[in-house]
Amino acid sequence: MRKILLASAGIIISTGTAYAACIPTPSCSSLGYESSSSCEGGIKCPFGNAWNCALVNKITEIEQIIKENSGGESCQLGSIFYSDRTCSSKKLDKTPIGIVIYINKNGGGQVMALKSIGNYQWANMSTDYDKNISGITDVRSLEEVATDVQSCQNTAAIIKIDDKAYDAAWAAYNYKTAGTSVGEWCLPAVGVLESLKNNISLINDKFILAGGSAIGGQESVFSSSEYDGDCAWYYYFNELNYRVDKSYSQGVRPVLEF
Repeated sequence: MRKILLASAGIIISTGTAYAACIPTPSCSSLGYESSSSCEGGIKCPFGNAWNCALVNKITEIEQIIKENSGGESCQLGSIFYSDRTCSSKKLDKTPIGIVIYINKNGGGQVMALKSIGNYQWANMSTDYDKNISGITDVRSLEEVATDVQSCQNTAAIIKIDDKAYDAAWAAYNYKTAGTSVGEWCLPAVGVLESLKNNISLINDKFILAGGSAIGGQESVFSSSEYDGDCAWYYYFNELNYRVDKSYSQGVRPVLEF
């Protein structure tokens, strides 16, 4: 009886004689490698000196579509920020928790809550509210506001003093959403509010798109930045102003740093 064995390497053994299975080498052109010269980002044919310059572009397009649909875009001014810490320029089937209102030079930034959480005094009358807070540098002019973007650093310095006296900072600190915990949100610094002011139309459109509320009308926003012992900076009617006593009540919209 003849014994026939099929080997995985493509060799047929029959009656002691071996035959190699012939597989033709595909041509580069049949695989889409149609360019005779190299191109930036192109893929070289493994069987010759032809190149596919369109393939990389197609892969890039597909990757971008996947990235956009997953909400994996890089965070930009006006991006919707979701509870899974991703950003998108579009409304996705996920839980939005804020809008990016500030981007720093390293690609990080700060997200503002979708709605005001109420009006609070910067410092209430139970303490010596007209004193400077240690750890916060006074911002004394409009030309200096961009120098203070330390929202959470400022907030930490404020609440470190007294848990009963500084209502606005504590309201921001105690805020939480899906995907975030108490202690992550902060009272925005005045430099962050300047970014909000300079991009208010874009940001308000995104607040509405994400299901939040635009900042306008009678809504004000307290900052964590001091002008001096008596006054703190705030945003109102698309202006930054320091002329408000810390004992006055203003709106609070917390920010989250990323």
